[in-house]
Amino acid sequence: MNTTRPEPTTPDPSATPAAAGTGRVVLLTTSHRVAPGLLSWPAWQALRAADRVLCADGAHPQLPYLREAGTAVDEAAPTAEELVDACAGGRTVVVVATGEGEPALTDGLARLAGSGRVPMPELELLPASYDLPGARLLDLVQVMDRIRAECPWSSRQTHQGLAKYGIEEAYELVEAIEEGDRDELREELGDVLLQVVFHARIAEEDPDAPFSIDDVAGGIVAKLIHRHPHVFGDETASTPEEVKEHWLRTKAVEKRRASVTDGIPLAQPGLALAAKLASRVRTAGLEVPLPQAPGIGYELLALAARAETEGVDPEAALRAAARAYRDAVRAAEGVER
Repeated sequence: MNTTRPEPTTPDPSATPAAAGTGRVVLLTTSHRVAPGLLSWPAWQALRAADRVLCADGAHPQLPYLREAGTAVDEAAPTAEELVDACAGGRTVVVVATGEGEPALTDGLARLAGSGRVPMPELELLPASYDLPGARLLDLVQVMDRIRAECPWSSRQTHQGLAKYGIEEAYELVEAIEEGDRDELREELGDVLLQVVFHARIAEEDPDAPFSIDDVAGGIVAKLIHRHPHVFGDETASTPEEVKEHWLRTKAVEKRRASVTDGIPLAQPGLALAAKLASRVRTAGLEVPLPQAPGIGYELLALAARAETEGVDPEAALRAAARAYRDAVRAAEGVER
């Protein structure tokens, strides 16, 4: 492994010096979601300048990298009083925090400081690594791995068995959006994300065509880049209409479909299906008259096509009207909303 050992540096004159005689305690925190050894430069500086480096966890993932970089680490779990004593004479002690942090140590230091009876060293919390955006997704994948392996219900689920939950969660997400409930929206997005991770975890076990959540993510990343040449390539687009044109043109080349209706899921709700068909026809510039026949279905088809032409989502419009009807029913019953 190639770990670059930081070169010694002269002290930063702008830094606050340790109080004379009382010294300095640096609590060094790291994220388990970032590869061990990838520490910030201020963290390496603190480690190299320390008179002593302590860590209570002998199996801490950072220790091999610190030692390879030439930093001696003592495996010790001092009390607050012992740590204060270790800083006597103006010494600096760096404590490499464990995964749970050091709550007992920090609470003890707070009690000592609050007592006013003990000269306290300078205390500093120094994050050595930060979570990258999306890092908590790694936690979700790990949790799902364990649930799949150990939960009697989750370990028996299949794609087919989970399909109904995906539909339910999607509808609950739409409801949260339409209700404008931010807390509910965050929760429902999590439930939808769970379905994606759950299905990907099941897919890993397929004997013939396995794939993982990384394959899922890699596929959508590649698709997004390819379908946004105005962002990642040389194309230009200054309006939403031009973006949509790029998207449809690129998608048509990818899919090589014989008909504009190819790829439209026929199992979706009827109004949404009718609007999608009308959208494809309009976007393709086709002139296809709506079928004429007696019956409410053909009337609904015409209404859905009209809504799409006017930029209205017929499903959302009908749900809004249905909510108003529900409120009227509850009012007639004397039931509060």
